[in-house]
Amino acid sequence: MSHMLIDYYKAIEDSSVKMLRAAQQENWDEVVRHEGACAVLIEQLRHQSQTEQLTAEHRKEKARIMQRILRNDAEIRCLTEPWLTQFEYMMESRPQLLH
Repeated sequence: MSHMLIDYYKAIEDSSVKMLRAAQQENWDEVVRHEGACAVLIEQLRHQSQTEQLTAEHRKEKARIMQRILRNDAEIRCLTEPWLTQFEYMMESRPQLLH
């Protein structure tokens, strides 16, 4: 049963790789799309992990997967930071509208 649980981690890693590739290409719509997919997978993982546990071998594999996901995330943040800074500047220079 734990094989299915580790598959969620693998799918999250795959999605993080796709996010990184999209960020490298400055395709922010794709980054957001894959980020949404990650969020869904993480929620499914949370739900599934309430009834399943990883084997010792899969816990080691999970640790390796998580390290790769964190590296991908760090690279994505480095790539998106200039874009976010530019976006914030654009938003600050727009007049504020009150509704």
